Amino acid sequence: MGEKMMMRDMPQADRPRERMVREGAAVLSNQELLAIVLQSGVKNESVLQLAQRLINHFGGLNALSEASIEELQKVKGIGEAKAALIAACIEFGRRLVRPAAVQRYTIRSPEDGANYVMEDMRFLAQEHFVVLFLNTKNQVIHKTTIFVGSLNASIVHPREVFKEAVRRSAASIICFHNHPSGDPTPSREDGDVTRRLVSCGKMLGVDVLDHIVIGDRKFVSLKQKGLF
Repeated sequence: MGEKMMMRDMPQADRPRERMVREGAAVLSNQELLAIVLQSGVKNESVLQLAQRLINHFGGLNALSEASIEELQKVKGIGEAKAALIAACIEFGRRLVRPAAVQRYTIRSPEDGANYVMEDMRFLAQEHFVVLFLNTKNQVIHKTTIFVGSLNASIVHPREVFKEAVRRSAASIICFHNHPSGDPTPSREDGDVTRRLVSCGKMLGVDVLDHIVIGDRKFVSLKQKGLF
């Protein structure tokens, strides 16, 4: 009849999509995976046959992955829609394996630090003690919440803070905690905790650059206040 052969026209046991669901994507051949992307064949050619012809045309997956949409469309049976879908799948896979190229946030001042965490911390109903781990260029390499609860020198264990710093090879850290009241005025306990961390950091070679208290769109730097 000259109609396109869709995957639904194939015997169910032979359908790549059903086989993937049943057995997992890893068992499928390149031809079968590409057939799932293509979805339908062309006149007198099944989707599996079209997939194999496409791979053969470019001489393998590596060359296929480098083909432009225009080059894909030169293959009989590959229109703009199929070409765009193939290109999108290839680019998606490429992005998954590509090393993250996100520009790291650099902290040059207490304002930079506060801006980095403000929206995450200013509405918290409980106190959160958060640490940013920085490299030698003062770029953020990691952020973690050390504990949740009222700040207390006996609760903020330096070992938890610096264990992560050592694991991340951090050159320095900046500590934060929020005041749910919205008032970032530091307490005496805040200063005690900070001085303890600074002392431990010196022994380990990790600088404590600052401890910043976050309020509602306001902050206080203990470093600027001269509290350590």
